[in-house]
Amino acid sequence: MSQVKTFKIKGAILKRGEKLPFHKEIRAVKKEDALQTLYSDLGSRHKARKFMIAITSVEESTEVTAEA
Repeated sequence: MSQVKTFKIKGAILKRGEKLPFHKEIRAVKKEDALQTLYSDLGSRHKARKFMIAITSVEESTEVTAEA
């Protein structure tokens, strides 16, 4: 059985020549799944394409208090 982990992802959205920093906690089984969920979420909320999103760090969190 797969164990769901919480990933803390930090980065910036590059829109209109500005950097909009963000940090988000996402629950996923693998790091790649967490990144795909992040790209999907930011794309739908901010109309940001994948090349506009710059990821600076991805860490596996040990805390249990993450938003789904």
